[in-house]
Amino acid sequence: MAEYSKLARGSFTSTGAAKAIYLPFTPDWIEIINYTAAATPAQSGIPRAVWDTSMGQGKAIADLFNATPVLTMDSVEANGFSTFEAGRLLQYGASQQVVAISKADPAVVEVTGHGYSTGDVVVFQGLYSTQYTAGMPQLDGVPFVITVLTANTFSIPWNTNQSAYTALAASPSGAMVKKVLYPFLYAPGVSFISDITLGSTTTVDTTAPHNCVVGQEVAFRIPDAWGTTELNSLPNESIPGSPVYGYVVSVTDSNTVVVNINSSAYTAFDSNIAVSSVSGLTHAQMIAVGDVNTGGVDISSGSVLYPPPSVNGVNTINGPAIKGAFVNNTRRGFIIGAGAAAGDSSSVLVGANSDVIMWRAYAHDFAV
Repeated sequence: MAEYSKLARGSFTSTGAAKAIYLPFTPDWIEIINYTAAATPAQSGIPRAVWDTSMGQGKAIADLFNATPVLTMDSVEANGFSTFEAGRLLQYGASQQVVAISKADPAVVEVTGHGYSTGDVVVFQGLYSTQYTAGMPQLDGVPFVITVLTANTFSIPWNTNQSAYTALAASPSGAMVKKVLYPFLYAPGVSFISDITLGSTTTVDTTAPHNCVVGQEVAFRIPDAWGTTELNSLPNESIPGSPVYGYVVSVTDSNTVVVNINSSAYTAFDSNIAVSSVSGLTHAQMIAVGDVNTGGVDISSGSVLYPPPSVNGVNTINGPAIKGAFVNNTRRGFIIGAGAAAGDSSSVLVGANSDVIMWRAYAHDFAV
């Protein structure tokens, strides 16, 4: 039976690192052919591999060239094929102990064997060195994009080298971090603000990728503690009841935008929030609003946004988007891992750098 089965195919050039494939369904059967490894047989090459959902996550059965090289078979027991499915709410990885956080700009976080990658988004909780009086609880609950420095350290885009922050050390009890598995379920969405540069235009730095484009209409929610309350969308003193919005005039990078609001006379942004003020604190935020999240470009066949807009560098899978403040970016698909065959630690499921990989994925509507 195949009336409701779903099929997909594609190809890519491997970098040697795990590869995520985004699909409009979650597959129950996956197969790949490494065209490069098949065309030039060599020891430890994996020219073909398959996975069925009954194997469990991270597994695979692989064809494998031995030393002769002669084709044989083996299993991949870890970091093989795995599927993922982002839901309507945020999902998180396992909590890990925070060993230390430095007073620096950017702050450096120590987590033993964290296993994260540059570009991952994480959140913290319980960052006290002394309960309610000292530490870095100002960072709790904020999504931060990280830059990996070593196997045990990474940096976050926040200035902790300020008087209200106390360096964390010696694995404080309750100080934890966890990865946000699918941080951009809707985009552009809501961004947390790490800094604001005032001037004839306003430069906004965010703690994680903002996913805004030029022409994006944005509003601000800035509680009194953070200083620059003049940016807030309400009230509009000129037109009571009408919100004050700004437009993105340039995108500096994934964490920085420039907005067409003249803030020269506004109060400076202040992230030096006292620990005693953290309880009940709401962070400063920038929110996508209005109907120009496409940058004002029409979405129609042949336009640059057909296929749909990308989110953090990857196209969404839901077809052309309707102009609005949020693009639905809930993701499903599978990952081809960099695991090795059980009997050959030199083999790599996803292949070597520059290998050409062809894949097919299925979601069957009937199984016995």
